[in-house]
Amino acid sequence: MARVRRHKSEPISKRKRSTVALRESEKPVLLSHRIVDSEPGDLSVSSAFAEALAQQQTDHSPTSASFTQIVVPKSTPELLAEVASVWELHPVLVEDLFHANQRPKIDRYDDVLFVVLKSAVYIDSAEEVEFKEFHLLMKDDVLVIICQDDRFIDGSPIPQGVEDMDAYFREEKRQWTSDRELLSLGPEALLYRLLDTAVDTYFPVLDGLQDDKDGIERQVFSGDTAAAARIYLLSQEVIDVLHTTTHLNRLTQRLGNGAAKYSIPTELQAYLDDVTDHLTRVLAEAAELREALSQILNVNSTLVAQRQNEDMKKISGWAAILFAPTLIGAIYGMNFDDMPELHWAFGYPMALGLMVGLGVVLYIVFKVKKWM
Repeated sequence: MARVRRHKSEPISKRKRSTVALRESEKPVLLSHRIVDSEPGDLSVSSAFAEALAQQQTDHSPTSASFTQIVVPKSTPELLAEVASVWELHPVLVEDLFHANQRPKIDRYDDVLFVVLKSAVYIDSAEEVEFKEFHLLMKDDVLVIICQDDRFIDGSPIPQGVEDMDAYFREEKRQWTSDRELLSLGPEALLYRLLDTAVDTYFPVLDGLQDDKDGIERQVFSGDTAAAARIYLLSQEVIDVLHTTTHLNRLTQRLGNGAAKYSIPTELQAYLDDVTDHLTRVLAEAAELREALSQILNVNSTLVAQRQNEDMKKISGWAAILFAPTLIGAIYGMNFDDMPELHWAFGYPMALGLMVGLGVVLYIVFKVKKWM
């Protein structure tokens, strides 16, 4: 089932680290590149936020069609403190940065836009949905992506080595060739692209949940008693998907509501509409899946009740068959002197015959009525 959600007030320094969390002796790695005229530049590696900013500003002159992307695959409290200090972030925003396991949301603090995104990965072997959290900070022409878990937004595992990370971003650079028109619209365009990428990760998750739902249906009709527990666990995963995508939908609504206030280009609004359409599809499919699981649970309860009714019929039939000879034996076991056939030589065989005959008759009757 899904991971237990940790309360927002638990600081990042105290929560359990993911497999990619850095040891105190390791320096953080920041990957940055400048996107100029829709063309991503070479990847630069640094160990400090101020160094990454200075490197990009030195290597490229700022233009209206350029912006910087900085990716933090493995953050540390020291690095987050440096980001807060260099950009002089609002105290409330700093608090949010130091706390993971937040719902998807978007907030604006002065000139800094803060976005929490969650992508999803379905672990088929465990029938579990894992949500990966990302914190996005946008100020002026710089977009910072802080990964909270062990994957990038598109669901790819974060490589351990810098060379492997560079290979990943070279592949991403090739994929961006189809988005040149979009990237020309500035860092907001990249934000929308990342939002779309996060939403697209939910479609494979829904496919996995659908496959497991089909398996549960076969399990229910085969009479497997473990089906009910599996339905409850899978329903919890679907509910988690619904809750997360509902918050993502509210995030897109807030972006749409602020389009006019912050002069978002019409092309970007059209792209946001496409993201909203994808989210609508995810929400609709998740809702249908939840309803289907509810119906399967009702069918399973009906089949269980039917099987229990059949079992009760068999138990009742055998109880009646055993009751007949018991009744005859109880009557002829009474200690009265004057009883019919009490001293008759064939009284004992007659009593046994009555017991067997009555039992056979009852068995035939119950068999005809399909109780046995």
